[in-house]
Amino acid sequence: MLNRIVLIGRLTRDPEMRYTPQGVPVASFSLAVDRPFTNQQGQREADFIDCVAWRKLGETVGNHLTKGRLVAVEGRLQIRSYEAQDGSKRRVAEVICDSVRFLDRPRDGQSSPDAGFGSDESELPDDLPF
Repeated sequence: MLNRIVLIGRLTRDPEMRYTPQGVPVASFSLAVDRPFTNQQGQREADFIDCVAWRKLGETVGNHLTKGRLVAVEGRLQIRSYEAQDGSKRRVAEVICDSVRFLDRPRDGQSSPDAGFGSDESELPDDLPF
C-alpha cells in the first residue's frame, strides 16, 4: 500500500508551534495550493491543506517559516476522528510531513535553516524575482 503526498504551496498563516506533554515539538500550518485550472470567471482557485511537522522538522518549520512562504511538503495523508467539546464527532484530514523544502528566500532579514533540514539556498539562482 502507498500513502504519499507531495504539495507545493504558500503558508496561509504563521506556523502554530506547541509541545506535547512529553516535550515533543510539533508545528501546524496550512498551505494554499493552486488548482491546475480556472473557474468560470477565469480565476484560479486554491485548496487549503492542513499540515503537521513533528520533532526537529517541527522546530525548523516553527522557527523559520512565516505566512506567504513558498514550500514543498512531502508526507502522508492522515485522517483522524475526535469528539468536539459540544459532543459532536469531527473528522480531520492532514498531511504528516516527512520533509519540508523552502522554495523561496526569507524576507525582511529572517534567518534560514541549514541545508540538512530540507532547504538548500545554494540551489536557488541569484536572479529570482522575490
